[in-house]
Amino acid sequence: MPLTIADDTELLLPLFAGMHEGQRFATFLDRLRQRTGAEYIGLFFRQGDLAIHDVTEFHSGRNLRADARRLGLDRLDLLDRFPFDRLQPGRVYAVSEFADVDAEYAAFRARYITALGIADERIVRLALDGGISAWLLLARGAACTAADAALLANLAPYVALALRGFVHEERRRIEAEMNAVALERSGIGWLLLDREARLLACEPGLTRYLSALPGFALRPGERLVLPDAAGERLLAETAAHFARHPQAPVRALELNAEPRVHAVLLPSRTQPAAASSLPVLQVICRHPRRGGRLDGTVLAQLSGLSRREAELAVRLSEGRSIAEAAGDMGLTLETARNYTKRIYAQLDLRGQGDLIRHVLQSGVSLA
Repeated sequence: MPLTIADDTELLLPLFAGMHEGQRFATFLDRLRQRTGAEYIGLFFRQGDLAIHDVTEFHSGRNLRADARRLGLDRLDLLDRFPFDRLQPGRVYAVSEFADVDAEYAAFRARYITALGIADERIVRLALDGGISAWLLLARGAACTAADAALLANLAPYVALALRGFVHEERRRIEAEMNAVALERSGIGWLLLDREARLLACEPGLTRYLSALPGFALRPGERLVLPDAAGERLLAETAAHFARHPQAPVRALELNAEPRVHAVLLPSRTQPAAASSLPVLQVICRHPRRGGRLDGTVLAQLSGLSRREAELAVRLSEGRSIAEAAGDMGLTLETARNYTKRIYAQLDLRGQGDLIRHVLQSGVSLA
């Protein structure tokens, strides 16, 4: 039986919207359960070779796993004997077909479904890519019908398509989170402007920093306001120029005099198909790292220096003199000088300039 127009509204629209719900796919699963009269509808994801009891589960209806634990039937490892990965994608199976995998599994399943009040189950494997496996499971307190199996079979390609989009979105979210962590650790931020120098998007760390400085106004959809009117004009001229000449060379701008904030202005190469306003100008600059001073512990781990030597090295790499660093750390000047000699010898450096470059170019600056 093919999907109806009502199914498009009641099932397919919630399915494709489900990846954005707080409880993923909840509306779709609820409606599918109501449509079939099932006790339980489950959507399972497995990445790589995780055991089936470690997979991600979205479900509607009774929490069969919790019910099983309350009944003392929590040995879900036995279900690993079910041939999940051998199921033909898109084909609907009765779980009872595989009850004779072996005697122990058959006995466990009989006790499991009887105790839970489940009479029949249908399962369909969904074809995904990239090492991701997924299954849709329907469990009823009465015998499943031919209509149940037909509905699952007709839904399977749509669910697979929605899940591929969900997996892609999850991977992009992880990448975005990692990019955000790397930018925050390195103290680099960005702003994205349109041809009118209106703010389209901004990196949170830079937004916090600039918003705390006098004279700045960063309001999405409005022109960027700088403390210096000449800087605002140059920014607006650059945005208009990059809109006409997207291959134009990089420009530079001092966003703030004290504390000094320098920015590199780049033409945006990204032209999204769906955007209220097209980006033309990327503003990239450094801002103070969250967390303050670099971590001497990391330098000690990477270099073989003692903790105190590494702490002194970090302070020197920040431009402080030996006397200033010694005072900060409660060291005598003579002790600090001895530490400094060992630091340069251990790292094979010739002076403070080499030390600054060493720290900035190492993983210490990301700690």
